[in-house]
Amino acid sequence: MKSTTTFTKEQQLYKARKKEQRKRKFERELDKAAEQQDKVGKTTESIETTKEPNFDALRNVQTFSIAIPGSILDNAQSKELRTYLAGQIARTACIYKIDEVIIFYDGCEKQALNREDGISRCCVQFGRILQYLECPQYLRKFIFPIHKDLEYAGLLNPLDAPHHLREEDESLYREGITTSKASEDGTYVEIGLKRPCLIKQKIIPNVRVTLKLLPKNHDDEKRLKGLVVPPSLPRHEGGLYWGYNVRIANSLHEVFTQSSYGKYDYIVGTSDKGQSLDSVTVPQYKHGLMIFGGLQGLEAALENDENLEAESIEELVDAYINTCPNQGSRTIRTEEAVLISLARFSQHLPS
Repeated sequence: MKSTTTFTKEQQLYKARKKEQRKRKFERELDKAAEQQDKVGKTTESIETTKEPNFDALRNVQTFSIAIPGSILDNAQSKELRTYLAGQIARTACIYKIDEVIIFYDGCEKQALNREDGISRCCVQFGRILQYLECPQYLRKFIFPIHKDLEYAGLLNPLDAPHHLREEDESLYREGITTSKASEDGTYVEIGLKRPCLIKQKIIPNVRVTLKLLPKNHDDEKRLKGLVVPPSLPRHEGGLYWGYNVRIANSLHEVFTQSSYGKYDYIVGTSDKGQSLDSVTVPQYKHGLMIFGGLQGLEAALENDENLEAESIEELVDAYINTCPNQGSRTIRTEEAVLISLARFSQHLPS
């Protein structure tokens, strides 16, 4: 009996060491990916501009992202319902001021082989609808050509986000798209007003930009002028939520390693197997991430990912929570879980 007990303890110690090694390896991968992202830099943050915006302060802006498997579209019964499901996610992301929505492939799609350019077909459709809804209405005709994925987008409820401005709305900031209209002074940008706005930078046509409108000059009152700024500036300077970015990940592994912010320093996994949110202490974080599972949960996404050596989701996240511990239904749909979880977590989200 003694030898058996000793062997069991050795097994436990060995398993604990292997778990720690996997965790350290995963953390090194995240650090390496973060370093690569820092070297590349974000294009929107590096556009040449005047010294007026405080770009140093923008690097410390707190963000929060959500990751959702594209396979949840397979659970919808028709094309209309697939579109409406994506619209529900977009509305929820807007309500809770989410900065980034990641659609990832979890290997659980019914038509797993139906992939577009190496990317899941469901993920592509999901991402396209999310991008369409986030885009201001006056820019959609320039950015989105007619596509079967957007066939039923007209059924969706509008986001009505602060950057979805009407012509009569007054705002210091506006989203726009560069035009081919020639000018020696710079580039004209369509911003949803009667006249385009002139910026001093020379930018190729059909590029979406965020502008800060400049005060009118008495010598040239009819001419609108603006300044190209990072999309995060309206939120930082004016407290305005300025929409979300959409990113597609080919696996759960890419959710972590292809971060738009270099590295997520606080990651939350959601599951009915997790602990109650009330028992979790949420630390101060710079870039947060909440991951949701599909019909088969996050465990299936981990099992289908060959690049992750972790044995459980707990090894990949900082907290594994159950945001609805006393549910009456056997299952909670992912679109419902996103709404419930963000509502419960709202006090910890960036303002």
